Amino acid sequence: MDRELTKEEKRKESRKLYLRFGIVAIAFVALILGFSFIFNDSVEASKLNFAVAEKSTLESSVSASGKIVPLYEQTIVSPVATRIMEVYCDEGESVKSDQSLLKLDLESAETEMRRLADEVSMRNIELEQTALNNETYLTDLEMKIKTKEMAVNHLKAEVSNERRLDSIGSGTGDRIREAELAYSTGLLELEQLKMQLVNERKSHAAIYKSKQLEESISQRNLLEMERTLEDAKVKAPKSGTVTYLNKALGTSISAGERLAVISDLSHFKIAAEIAEGNAGKLSVGSAVKIRFNRNLLDGHISSISPQNQNGMVEFNVLIDNDSDKKLRSGLKTELNVVYDVHDEVVRIPNGQYFQGPGTYSLFVKVSPDKLERRIVTLGDSNFDYVEVKSGINPGEEVVITDMTDYKSRKALTLK
Repeated sequence: MDRELTKEEKRKESRKLYLRFGIVAIAFVALILGFSFIFNDSVEASKLNFAVAEKSTLESSVSASGKIVPLYEQTIVSPVATRIMEVYCDEGESVKSDQSLLKLDLESAETEMRRLADEVSMRNIELEQTALNNETYLTDLEMKIKTKEMAVNHLKAEVSNERRLDSIGSGTGDRIREAELAYSTGLLELEQLKMQLVNERKSHAAIYKSKQLEESISQRNLLEMERTLEDAKVKAPKSGTVTYLNKALGTSISAGERLAVISDLSHFKIAAEIAEGNAGKLSVGSAVKIRFNRNLLDGHISSISPQNQNGMVEFNVLIDNDSDKKLRSGLKTELNVVYDVHDEVVRIPNGQYFQGPGTYSLFVKVSPDKLERRIVTLGDSNFDYVEVKSGINPGEEVVITDMTDYKSRKALTLK
């Protein structure tokens, strides 16, 4: 037999029933809203950005990035191992050409220069002594040759005399042969002395040339040390601003270590880089559009690095107006490098919708209150415009707002 439910049990059953009805109602409303969103065929025109396709010229370009740097910047390094003794300026100060920046301890370098100067003097003395010895030796050899020539002439006269005596019956054949042998021997000795003179001249010339080379090397070493000492005075090579200065007094400095950087902060250029895949589109002299902090300037490529680092190729851009007051060292820039020009092409403004050449789904206004989704092929681009290869005609209005939420709709009504 069924028992009667208590009041508490009746309240629990009522709450369960209301909960079931509530869940069903919420699910129904959500379903209605979901279908309403999915099949929504309208969009507010005020929330869209429209652009009119036009037929005009398009400068094709590739994107790159860069940084504004001083047009002139020179790093001063220590030419010798030394210590910093005094500092005459500070970072951020303007300096003039040849103005002293630092004082280095140059005692060791000056001692080395004095040693090299003494070596040059010694080489000069050796060169003079070699020249004098050569002249003395060769002169003695020349005198020997002259003496030998006189002796040979005397022997020749003896031969003639013996032959004359033999012709009148006062001489003998043996005496003639002895005279002729002495004469022939003298001629050979004379020829030997002349050959010796030729060889000695070559030998002594080589010795003298070697001494000259040693003296020249010593002289160059001295001049190099003099230049090193001049560089070690650490002066500004040109007028500019000190953007870095080593101010560690008493600290040991290695040869080649950076001491200061002088920059010209009134003129600038762009140190840029581009993906290696687009490096083939770069050429010296190519026009470049430079964008930074909503500013736009023109420039051109001045040099391109032949190497790549981590898949990037570096190049430099000279700015047409490199003294523009808006330029600041260190600012990041966006660059568009122009590599081709297309005449009479259909183009639309560039925007976030464009991610590179390819096929896109864009909405085109076909009537005052209706949009139609089309498959559009886009090509080259620059900062401002994108080339339309197919899908849009000149004069048509295109939605350049992000329409991802409506990508499944073929048409939309404008509200």
